[in-house]
Amino acid sequence: MFKTLATCLTLVAVLASNLVYARQVIIPAPPQLASTAYLLIDADTGEVLVENNSDEQLPPASLTKMMTAYIVFSEIESGNLREDELVRVSVKAWKMGGSKMFIREGTRVSVMDLLRGMIIQSGNDASVALAEHIAGSEDAFVDVMNQQAALLGMDNTTFYNVTGWPVEGHLTSARDLSLLARGLINDFPEHYRLYSEKYFKYNGINQPNRNKLLFRDKTVDGIKTGHTDEAGYCLVSSAQKNGMRLISVVMGTRSEEARAAESQKLLAYGFRYFQTHKIYGANQSLTEARVWAGKAENISLGLAEDLYLTIPRGAQKELDAQMHIDDVIKAPIKAGQELGNLTVTLNGETLVDQPLVATQAVAEAGFFTRLLDGIKLFFYKLFN
Repeated sequence: MFKTLATCLTLVAVLASNLVYARQVIIPAPPQLASTAYLLIDADTGEVLVENNSDEQLPPASLTKMMTAYIVFSEIESGNLREDELVRVSVKAWKMGGSKMFIREGTRVSVMDLLRGMIIQSGNDASVALAEHIAGSEDAFVDVMNQQAALLGMDNTTFYNVTGWPVEGHLTSARDLSLLARGLINDFPEHYRLYSEKYFKYNGINQPNRNKLLFRDKTVDGIKTGHTDEAGYCLVSSAQKNGMRLISVVMGTRSEEARAAESQKLLAYGFRYFQTHKIYGANQSLTEARVWAGKAENISLGLAEDLYLTIPRGAQKELDAQMHIDDVIKAPIKAGQELGNLTVTLNGETLVDQPLVATQAVAEAGFFTRLLDGIKLFFYKLFN
């Protein structure tokens, strides 16, 4: 059954009270970037705010190392790898061309130093050393990368190496990279902090992070640059402001300066014209419902997961929220059991349609209570 109109209006009021009112919603057209493909999403909700050619398969260059790092982070957090574990540098790793952290063959380098060398200095040598140490060979590690890409839903991605070194068929898309970036941020928040470090000194050589936005915008804390002749200049960036985190993917610009400037356009647009708020927490009680034949007469209903909404600034007054609850709820009830749903719409478009679940269990009552409730329920159905 529908909750009363008063309850629905109260829910809308609660939603609106968490947001900032504006007299009129004015959202200009998104910026047009001088790049092959680009995408802007909210990191919490996954909401796409701006996109162009976001599913086109393109060479990722060193953006590949985001997945290399994801696998290393996963190995550390699962207990299979220690941050202070020493890695022996192979001839292959030492001889890698392109960007380097300048490790030497035969030496032993800690996992954490190699991670910094890969993330901050974009070291191809560090990437190969880590891959060989974890999987035995780069090829074996790449197989894990592709399996993880599939798990993250990166349907347009195929990796052939751990560095992004140009190889035919080594491709991804802006959308896939946004999924990977979101995974890094949400799955490994402690290790993600490495992407905000501006310098790393190893073997007497101090190198700056290639992400220029880290030096220009204090809200930016990552993520990774990439460049080859084929890929152009690429940047996956993320910034957090007033509790809202955005992820920007820009691929195929003409210069280091262009990839930074174009990325900043996307981030500025997102922060200026959109807002994201955590509306409800997981298992937060939103309402109560009558329970028949149970040891408790009422049960609390909520959401199984945190609820975030990304909407245009000032659009909160157009939100409409309703709770739909099952007509008859009978014990026994398990915690997490679906007993209705919550919908939130904006100007007729459904933003949220999530199950309402029991926040606690309710056991079945004794015989006489069940019998009495059965009689009450008969008349309830008769007159309702």
